[in-house]
Amino acid sequence: MQLRVSSFEDVKESAQPRAAQPRVFPLPLLKIFLPLFALVAVGFSVFGVYVTRRIGVLPAAAVGGLFRPLCVEEPPSLDRWVRPPADLMHSMNDEELFWRASWVPQVKKYPFKRVPKVAFMFLTRGPLPLSPLWEKFFRGHEGRYSIYVHALPSYQANFTSASVFYERQIPSKVSEWGQMSMCDAERRLLANALLDISNEWFVLLSESCVPLLSFNITYQYLIRSRYSFVGVTDDRGPYGRGRYNASMAPEVTIEQWRKGSQWFQVKRKLAVSIIKDTTYYPKFEKFCRPHCYVDEHYFPTMLAIQSPNLLANRSLSWVDWSRGGAHPATFGKVDVTEAFLKRIIGGRNCSYNDQPSRICYLFARKFAPSSLGPLLQLAPIPLGLG
Repeated sequence: MQLRVSSFEDVKESAQPRAAQPRVFPLPLLKIFLPLFALVAVGFSVFGVYVTRRIGVLPAAAVGGLFRPLCVEEPPSLDRWVRPPADLMHSMNDEELFWRASWVPQVKKYPFKRVPKVAFMFLTRGPLPLSPLWEKFFRGHEGRYSIYVHALPSYQANFTSASVFYERQIPSKVSEWGQMSMCDAERRLLANALLDISNEWFVLLSESCVPLLSFNITYQYLIRSRYSFVGVTDDRGPYGRGRYNASMAPEVTIEQWRKGSQWFQVKRKLAVSIIKDTTYYPKFEKFCRPHCYVDEHYFPTMLAIQSPNLLANRSLSWVDWSRGGAHPATFGKVDVTEAFLKRIIGGRNCSYNDQPSRICYLFARKFAPSSLGPLLQLAPIPLGLG
């Protein structure tokens, strides 16, 4: 057998790399995938712009095989601290909300033009049957008020975008009459309203409340007042001191125990005091149980202890207890007359800024849904709501 020995030229030729054959991407597939790639690129671009505008963060970029966010800080601006939340619905729990709402500027002079607003806070189970009257009340006064509604979590309002109540519901929980959950709902309303730094006054209302005077009179009455309006009385009977539990001492003694209406009107300073309280809340939560009716005692007692010099010791919400019972009188269609409203508005004497006044009430309750018709008819006369 003969073995063939390759020459140097043969080895050299065989060692030369062969030219790579060009690979061509099939034209039909190219026509399919090219528009798809373009669509994906546009999608990522749009998503990046959205994320940047919403939270100031650019889309994640791959760095060393890991995805790392590229953060872009929002330029320092006073506007971010001044503007109210664009959306009242948020994911904060109560603890987070109260902490955020308790921030207080230490420099008292505002470095911007601040128009003080009145926050109208509606505590209701569901619908607001008297909302058409309130629409008249608020009309034309934008920029001087804000609205917050705490309803049952399952309730979905159906106000149109033209309504002042449109998208004014806040995150809520179930609240029960006479329970601490009622005070929690009121604190929740205050905390959400405090997030708007322009809110100076905070008015608690129910779905059965009505305004008694025009917006201008109501606004000026509140803004010019030196005191907050919280009903505070030392009731020594069974429905006052008789509800006191000695276990609340030493934070609350029987001599400090107070009673009052839950429907308050308070300035910003007291609103912050209410939502940041951790001293009295645990005592009332634990020892002011049913038949104590905590919503009638917690705020009046706490504020009377902490800030007695800031209270007018009365509420601006009129109510009729003359019929007796656990609840005040409710007024329907046949009750609402011009004489009836005038009697509520001007039939009292009280103190306003330490001076005698004939205007003692700005709001009234309880009015049934059937009262809406006559209220709307009479609004241009005694209420000045033309």
